[in-house]
Amino acid sequence: MTRVGRRDDETLIEMGPAAEGEESNGPLFENLSSADSEFPGNSEIDKRHQSKDSIFFRDGIRQIDFVLAYVDDPVKEGEKKAERRREFEINLAKAGLELETEDKKESDNGKTYFVKIHAPWEVLATYAEVLSIKMPIKENDIPCPVENPLEFLFKPFRLPEIVMHPEPDYFTAPFSKERQELYLIEDKNTFFTPSVRNRIVYYILTRCPYGSEEGKKKFGIKRLLNNGTYAAAYPLHDCQYWRRACDLKCDSERYTLYREWARFPRFYKEQPLDLIRKYYGERIGIYFAWLGFYTEMLFFAAIVGLICFLYGLFTMNENMSSKEICDPNIGGEIIMCPLCDKKCDYWKLSSTCEPSQYSHLFDNVATLFFAIFMGIWVTLFLEFWKRRQARLEYEWDLVDFEEEQQLLQLRPEYEAKCTKKRKNPVTQEVELLKRNTLNDYGKLSLLYLGVLFWEMEPYLPLTSQAVRFFISGTTVLFWISLIIASMIAVIVYRLAVYAAFASIMETKSLEPIQNLLTPQLATSLTASCLNFVIIMILNFLYERIAIWITDMEIPRTHLEYENRLTMKMFLFQFVNYYSSCFYVAFFKGKFVGYPSSYTYMFNRWRNEECDPAGCLIELTTQLTIIMAGKQIWGNIQEAIVPWIWNWWGRRKARNNPENVYSRWEQDHDLQNFGALGLFYEYLEMVIQFGFITLFVASFPLAPLLALMNNILEIRVDSWKLTTQFRRPVAAKAHSIGIWQEILNGLAILSVVTNAFIVAFTSDMIPRLVYFYAYYTDSNSPMSGYISDSLSIFNVSDFPPLYKPDFNLENVTTCRYRDYRYPPDHEKKYAHTMQFWHILAAKMAFIIIMEHVVFIVKFFVAWLIPDVPAEVKAKIKREKYLTQKILHEYELNKLKQKLCEGRANGNVEKEVIATQGRVELAEVM
Repeated sequence: MTRVGRRDDETLIEMGPAAEGEESNGPLFENLSSADSEFPGNSEIDKRHQSKDSIFFRDGIRQIDFVLAYVDDPVKEGEKKAERRREFEINLAKAGLELETEDKKESDNGKTYFVKIHAPWEVLATYAEVLSIKMPIKENDIPCPVENPLEFLFKPFRLPEIVMHPEPDYFTAPFSKERQELYLIEDKNTFFTPSVRNRIVYYILTRCPYGSEEGKKKFGIKRLLNNGTYAAAYPLHDCQYWRRACDLKCDSERYTLYREWARFPRFYKEQPLDLIRKYYGERIGIYFAWLGFYTEMLFFAAIVGLICFLYGLFTMNENMSSKEICDPNIGGEIIMCPLCDKKCDYWKLSSTCEPSQYSHLFDNVATLFFAIFMGIWVTLFLEFWKRRQARLEYEWDLVDFEEEQQLLQLRPEYEAKCTKKRKNPVTQEVELLKRNTLNDYGKLSLLYLGVLFWEMEPYLPLTSQAVRFFISGTTVLFWISLIIASMIAVIVYRLAVYAAFASIMETKSLEPIQNLLTPQLATSLTASCLNFVIIMILNFLYERIAIWITDMEIPRTHLEYENRLTMKMFLFQFVNYYSSCFYVAFFKGKFVGYPSSYTYMFNRWRNEECDPAGCLIELTTQLTIIMAGKQIWGNIQEAIVPWIWNWWGRRKARNNPENVYSRWEQDHDLQNFGALGLFYEYLEMVIQFGFITLFVASFPLAPLLALMNNILEIRVDSWKLTTQFRRPVAAKAHSIGIWQEILNGLAILSVVTNAFIVAFTSDMIPRLVYFYAYYTDSNSPMSGYISDSLSIFNVSDFPPLYKPDFNLENVTTCRYRDYRYPPDHEKKYAHTMQFWHILAAKMAFIIIMEHVVFIVKFFVAWLIPDVPAEVKAKIKREKYLTQKILHEYELNKLKQKLCEGRANGNVEKEVIATQGRVELAEVM
């Protein structure tokens, strides 16, 4: 193969000529080139004796920064794909990258070519300056904070210091090729970490052209992957996860991550965030930092929720409402009106004895306390996360990193699809600056990628944007309407099957379980399971639709693309997952009517009624099934499915020796993490966050379930990322992005939803009104509440069309859940004054609770600064020291020029100005 090398006196990478008679669909580079002589012993290397687990070229010196894989397929557009690859690899070489191709005969399946890519120092230095990558200039000399005297209590949860902090802390500055002496460069081969190297190479790959088709310029590895020209493109893991690399030059960070982080027995240990950031990049590091912090904060919510649940459990026998329902002389004597028309019979209130007892577990005074507590907890979580995020920004050199920097980096898809150009003054100024700072080699390398001498930028016309947004918005509305339609279908199912369950439950064979499984509960369980299946199906379909319509909009930058996709997916998921819970919480049993004037859906199905003990237990059931089902299904998708695919892909290579099954082949057989891999992780956790905040008043154990799931989630995510997926391309991020705004929105909405749940879904307010205003026994104020909450109906007032077919016990009156006057009153079946008192109390409670919680939330948010004081001081200190170092460096260079006799008046003025900047920095 022809390997591309670079001599010190060359300014551009040269590529050796292809061998004569080379097939058009074969590998681009042959085994030997004149460049091979630069590396000692390279031509004598015996492939059979070289460990293919190595992450270096065959010379053992140049590190593999990226790998491209493709299958030689002469049938399906083979020549066209080969021509694209040839042109692409030629342009990569012109951009300065060095390539080495592994023939398909060397691969395990005998079909796959592997193109290994190495970025030499000159390329790395050039693009480090273009991307403003910060590199160390001096070791940090700011004293460490005073050690916590209680630190020994946390020692069992700590990891070794070498794992937590794999490298020293440095003062950093954006890299500049003209100031290389300023940086701590001990070895050019290791100065740039592997994550920085693969980030730079990927930047080149996404912008490298490969020709033109249909008059349009084509470029970027993403297009080549989509059209099948290449099968995969990925950076290499540094070793196998279960053992260290044999090469001493390899740090074996993957092995360390697996041993100390990705195994479930380490679930109680802290996460090695610095090592995660070093290996995977800041974007993945910030996700695991957020997930870990969220899990830590869930611990406090879970403890309080468990206490509230235990309070309900221990006071279950003291609940007067369930006592009266279970009392044969009270609940056993109360005959309830039929729950469906004609087919359903009259029933005794005591048949709901056990469901009413279980309802007290969640519908008690502690529910109100927990709802208020969670409103404050959410604020504390978000505010303390901002502080934690500020610390990470300082520790990871992200203080000056702004997402706006990424706005100058257009998506390759945007550049390719937008053929019209216009002048952008801001971009023009930046590019002019690059012209002045880069040397000839850097200019030529960037020129081949088309990212330097742009005075015109591509843009999408306003009319095209309007049409695309209209199609996108219409599609989103259609799918949301489809969700609502599916929810209505589930409601119709509940209404249609209730009569069937009611008649089935009356059979003698089911008498033993009638007290446990009422028709309401049976309907709720089956409807919840059906709803969960529909949610999963719609979610699977919409994910692909959302990606398609976002691609169709052609967002300008990667940040815009992620934000648009995030909003579409979250809006859909919000409606998909929460709609059924909103129905049970705020609509079921609220618009029923009364026996002689029931409300019907579509004039056919009678609206559902709540259980005499309330709808809260049904909301709890719905929430538990959807939340637990989603978490179980999510873990199956995340862990088991990738493992099965990898096992299937490696089945032929399990017994192959190391010198046959190479490092790039091992990684090729792993799953691709993808650009949206992290997006789905955030989405899963934010949906869970919605469950434990929006409806937590109905289920205090929700934070405990979320805590247990997240403890497993951290290890599952780390395990799959370390063992089952290819190494993702490193990317920078200084925050969790738009997810922060979504969490803030959910936090505000949760106060409103929980206030409405306590007021309208639970029976707390009606009980309090009865306790203070309508009690009949001062010694036991809650006695008589059940009878008071049930109105009387004369069965003779039933319309013939809806009258029950059977009345074996000759029932004359029945009871129903409402506050209405009895049939012998002058205001027959009209709402009583007690109904209006309760309604007023509910509205007053909502207003008071919302205002109290919002006032406390905003006070806590104001009280807690987003950036800790010591972090602010450290940032200022580091900026001062960094500026001082840079100014002193410039001053020394100018003084050196004066001493060498090359000075003129301008240099003397620069010296004076630089001295002034140094003095000013010291004063500031």
